[in-house]
Amino acid sequence: MKKLFTTLAAAALALTVCACSQAQGQAEPQTQEPAAHSNLIGTFPGEENMNYATDILTGAQQLEEYLPLVEGKRVCILSNQSGMASATAHVLDTLLAHNVKVTCIMSPEHGFRGDADAGEHVSSSTDPKTGIPIRSLYEGKSGKPAKEVMDEFDVLVFDLQDVGVRFYTYYVTMVKMMAACAMEGKEFIVLDRPNPIGFYVDGPILDMQYKSGVGSLPIPVVHGMTLGEIAYMANESDWLQHGHKDAVGKKVDLKVVKCANYTHAKLYRLPIKPSPNLGDMRAIYLYPSTCYFEGTPVSLGRGTAKAFQMYGHPNMLGYKYSFTPRSIPGAKNPPLLDKECWGVDLTVNPSIEQINQDGINLEYIVDAYTNLNLEDHFFRKMFELEIGQSYVRKMIKEGKSAKEIEAMWVEDVEKFKEQRKPFLLYPEN
Repeated sequence: MKKLFTTLAAAALALTVCACSQAQGQAEPQTQEPAAHSNLIGTFPGEENMNYATDILTGAQQLEEYLPLVEGKRVCILSNQSGMASATAHVLDTLLAHNVKVTCIMSPEHGFRGDADAGEHVSSSTDPKTGIPIRSLYEGKSGKPAKEVMDEFDVLVFDLQDVGVRFYTYYVTMVKMMAACAMEGKEFIVLDRPNPIGFYVDGPILDMQYKSGVGSLPIPVVHGMTLGEIAYMANESDWLQHGHKDAVGKKVDLKVVKCANYTHAKLYRLPIKPSPNLGDMRAIYLYPSTCYFEGTPVSLGRGTAKAFQMYGHPNMLGYKYSFTPRSIPGAKNPPLLDKECWGVDLTVNPSIEQINQDGINLEYIVDAYTNLNLEDHFFRKMFELEIGQSYVRKMIKEGKSAKEIEAMWVEDVEKFKEQRKPFLLYPEN
């Protein structure tokens, strides 16, 4: 049912290990203190033993592949802090250094510098380094830039680091802009990046009655595709209509600059945090299992240094571990702010191997639901928007186990694996 990651790159990446929290059942009550805000991705306990691939080149690193595509054209960049073309240079600065005419910048959720809260209103502004105007996609209600903004460019260059989960919003932004470009006759270039959890597919396919800003395509929770592959699939499957209702039957002039030396079986370490609360790779591996707490009263650790690596609530009983959410950059007003939450520490256990072998693990949600005994008051609308099906809440309330619920989407997984095959740009192993 779950695809176990088995093929690792030969070279190990030497990393500094951060201090770790004690495992559940051994830890004394404590408060997770937030680390200083930085775009660099952090480390986690045991990461020095991870065998990350060291030979992968992202699309942005292959300047010779995309410079000819933008020569003599007015370019808009849709990117954020993750759009690095080298260890020291952003793709924006790289294009400018090669005399490419960049007329505007667009920013997704979390803003161009990647420091805004999830879903926070991000106003248009000017990039202080280059003086180029930033057109925020989150400034209006439509998600589609005004015609005067679309008239500023000939080609949109899209470069964002995804994390491979349906409710992570960057692919939603991509499809909206593909639709906008298709309707306005603009070219669209994806500078592709590896999917850090691209080695398995899991979860139910989205019931489109739950289509929202955190899920807009009929794909599983963990889709196992890069954004370049999703762009290709969306363009050929008439999915641009999910980006804008007027894009039915339309295709955009699409080019994908592929990663070099990437396969879906390779383990890839992100150099930059993709968003403020995904602070290290362990958070990304746990994200498909813990993000559903956003649709409940339970905290998943926003406002700590290890969001998505714990869960708790002031009224959860029988736990020795505690944490207290604080106001920090990227989580200015987190759920249960300044309240001591009792629950489960996932910062050390289970192992990364176990996390990736299990795939989506609903045991955490089932555990918190059972402990709090709130029945239907435990769930909020966001729960269905993220999990994508109504039967999950129903089965949890009926006392079904996580394994029983997860068995419900086995057919969805196999169906999607076949459906996506024509659109994969990289080997699966």
